[in-house]
Amino acid sequence: MSLQKNHSLIIISILIVCFLSLFLVNFSQNNSMESKPQSKPYTIKIEQLYIPDSITLFNETVPIHNFDTRESLERELLVNVYWQSQTTMFFKKIGRYFPIIEYVLEKNNVPEDFKYLALAESGFLHNVSPSGATGYWQFLEKTAEQYGLTVNHYIDERYDIEKSTEAACKYFKKAYERFGSWTLAAASYNVGMYGLNKQTDYQYIDSYYDLHTNSQTGRYVFRVLALKLIMEHPEKYGYFIQTDEKYHLPEFKTLTIDTAISDIAQFAKDHNSNYKLIRIMNPWIRSKSLPQTHKDNPYKIKIVDISQRNTDQ
Repeated sequence: MSLQKNHSLIIISILIVCFLSLFLVNFSQNNSMESKPQSKPYTIKIEQLYIPDSITLFNETVPIHNFDTRESLERELLVNVYWQSQTTMFFKKIGRYFPIIEYVLEKNNVPEDFKYLALAESGFLHNVSPSGATGYWQFLEKTAEQYGLTVNHYIDERYDIEKSTEAACKYFKKAYERFGSWTLAAASYNVGMYGLNKQTDYQYIDSYYDLHTNSQTGRYVFRVLALKLIMEHPEKYGYFIQTDEKYHLPEFKTLTIDTAISDIAQFAKDHNSNYKLIRIMNPWIRSKSLPQTHKDNPYKIKIVDISQRNTDQ
């Protein structure tokens, strides 16, 4: 009896210890949960993006009070305002390239807003699209040659900002003659004159903002418009860019060359520059040498002296 009684007491003691252990663990967990601050749910604050009451693009009125026009513009504003890394680079690069493009556009009597189309097309990068379009204005090789640009093993004038902008002006003026609208001329740059003509004829419309088309062309002009608004009113979209933060062209001289250059690296060295600077300033050079050219069509090569590279000067 004594052994049996002791055995029972041991079992009861074990059960009591287990119960107390479970109670203490549970109490500790509850107390820990109560002491931890409750995490707040992730929230996004939606603010109304700045859209002026009246807008023009390519010197033509944008029907901004039409719901479909406004919603299309808002989409492109959202994409570009909140793509901060890319948009910040745009702000920096326009300081270097816009003055050149503005000069050529004015000389050809083409609306200045077309500079934003170049920005939308290439971002002033030398990327090549899946279809082979490249350069500042993203010309296809066949179209580039059609508008007077040379493309071969040695040079590709799609990468010459002055000459490619001249070619773009020729295109826009021809498209304007066809459509009677700079906005439609801009849209045709994306879809082609023939393709746009088919759509406007079928739909009996003469305004881009009334056109029903594929997503790419439907967004195209609105992206140009969004970039114009952001670049012209940066503070309205949360960007504060100082003038000295923008990139500018370094000091350079231009050499007129009509003879062959057998070794561009040596040519650069002879002019107190280097191969890298030659290629940065003259991206249209696509080889390590240049053949002799006709005296009526010489090469215009920009040279940056090595001593002029310092941005503090």
